[in-house]
Amino acid sequence: MKKEKIKAIIESSEFKELVSKRWSISLILTAIMLIVYFGFILLLAFDKSILAQKIGEHITLGIPVGLGVIVIAWLLTGVYVKWANTTYDAEVRKIKDRAAGG
Repeated sequence: MKKEKIKAIIESSEFKELVSKRWSISLILTAIMLIVYFGFILLLAFDKSILAQKIGEHITLGIPVGLGVIVIAWLLTGVYVKWANTTYDAEVRKIKDRAAGG
């Protein structure tokens, strides 16, 4: 692809909007993960007694909460992958097709 076409794509409002969407999604999901993770760590640091409560004979509340943090990380990753595979990739394909045809 010629430099002029690449420059035109990068400067297009369509491309800039796509980049902005990707950053927004990434930052929102990152913020959610950081809140969940650091919330868990801060709870451990400042009030261990909450997570030390027994919910069964041998299990404390900390185990399912810790597993929940891991599951949330997987789910957020899945949300991003789903968005990227459907919306983002389709938009990238459109931009590439227009550039190749124009």
